Amino acid sequence: MSRSSRMKLWTHCFPCYDDGNRSGNRFSTVVCSFSDDVLPSLGDTTHQPPKLRKHLVSPYDPRYKVWEKILILLVVYSAWICPLEFAFLRYLPRAPFVVDDVVNGFFAVDIMLTFFVPFVDKKTYLLIDDPKKIAIRYLSSWFIFDVCSTFPFHSIILLLFNKHEYGLGFKFLNVLRLWRLRHVSSLFARLEKDIRFNYAVVRFTKLISVTLFAIHLAGCINYLIADRYPDPRRTWIGAVMPNFREDELWIRYVTSLYWSITTLTTTGYGDLHAENAREMLFGICYMLFNLWLTAYLIGNMTNLVVHSTSRTRDFRDVVQAASEFAARNQLPPRIEEQMLNHICLRFKTEGLKLKQQWTLDILPRAMRSNISHCLFFRVVQGAYLFKGVSSSFIHQLVTEMQAEYFAPKEDVILQNDNSSDLYLLVSGAVDILGFLHGAEQVYGRAAEGELLGEFGVLCNKPQPFTFRTAKLSQILRISKSKLLGIIQENLEDGEIIRSNLQQVTV
Repeated sequence: MSRSSRMKLWTHCFPCYDDGNRSGNRFSTVVCSFSDDVLPSLGDTTHQPPKLRKHLVSPYDPRYKVWEKILILLVVYSAWICPLEFAFLRYLPRAPFVVDDVVNGFFAVDIMLTFFVPFVDKKTYLLIDDPKKIAIRYLSSWFIFDVCSTFPFHSIILLLFNKHEYGLGFKFLNVLRLWRLRHVSSLFARLEKDIRFNYAVVRFTKLISVTLFAIHLAGCINYLIADRYPDPRRTWIGAVMPNFREDELWIRYVTSLYWSITTLTTTGYGDLHAENAREMLFGICYMLFNLWLTAYLIGNMTNLVVHSTSRTRDFRDVVQAASEFAARNQLPPRIEEQMLNHICLRFKTEGLKLKQQWTLDILPRAMRSNISHCLFFRVVQGAYLFKGVSSSFIHQLVTEMQAEYFAPKEDVILQNDNSSDLYLLVSGAVDILGFLHGAEQVYGRAAEGELLGEFGVLCNKPQPFTFRTAKLSQILRISKSKLLGIIQENLEDGEIIRSNLQQVTV
């Protein structure tokens, strides 16, 4: 705020200076939501809604979210058609392969698009929009696998050799398309943390999907083994269907699924069983896999039944409890929204805070002071109240200050509360509100680098205003007792602070 704006706030709280300036209000209320994935770094004074470089695509753009959903649907199609083509290639018409080329085209576009999509650094939680870093990260991770899973092997072979059927080696190359399933895995990981969806339903859907895919894949592989065996009658399907290659494709596929399900569930009716060494070997491998899959399913289902104590589950329980508390006590919607925003932000930053606090705790005090000096010295030095004070005074302040995150629409200071802490806004925005004739009114907006509640702290009076965040904000806090203690140890700097405070009232 400008000096004149501070004068208006001062005279509103202490009318002995000038009652006539109270009416000015040239600030509008702006409500912003905070990003779900990006947090400002400690000491960052320029944190704004991500402004990307030219030609880049925001990963939070609604249009990009729609694109991701389209890819998920295509991945589901690939997960079904790929094993089917692997086993029944010679019996399929050419129409599915035309569709495959279209699907490959979508994923080829996604490969190119990935070079223009920023990513969130897992160490700093910042959005990286440097094109070189984006390219290096992608090229050194999933690029090769994505290209191999998108390359149209079948169309190339058909174009070069005019053959619809090809060797087993090329079939395995075509199976590389199953690499796309990582998109589905990422989707379920996001849905499990999304409070809009029931956790048990999401988890159950994931388990069912894994089971169905295992049944489908195993059935197709077992059919391929029988189809390529020299003597069709000495196969698991040929023993009950001697001319199975002449039967309809749908009947053979259903028979393969039937064998897979009865083997997976260890039912074993005996009507379909291995007839040669190849089938026996695959049956052994499949049953060993089933042991792991069964343990995985039972373990996960048990966790769902007994309400797993995982961090995600705890978060959902806390959100549910807060919502019920607000409803039971008929709290205003504004307060309920503040509660939920605070819980969500606390859940999001809990791991980051613990890592930061653990890192600082293991360091000597002198080193912690140097880190605080590096992060916050310039921010604190730029505050109007500390203009002209010595560097040693600023150093003592930043050593005692703690950084906190506040969600949008969260009250930092309440009007008429006793002053116990002084706040400094590092990034974000905070609205300054007060009650006039029984109605809440916005008197101004504190910008980055401004102090909050200094009049109440230094004048030993109740806070004259409510300070409420307008968007995700990072704020430094120092207790009143520590601040006054530092001022008492530095009397000359204390006089400068007193002078700076009086200037805004003149």
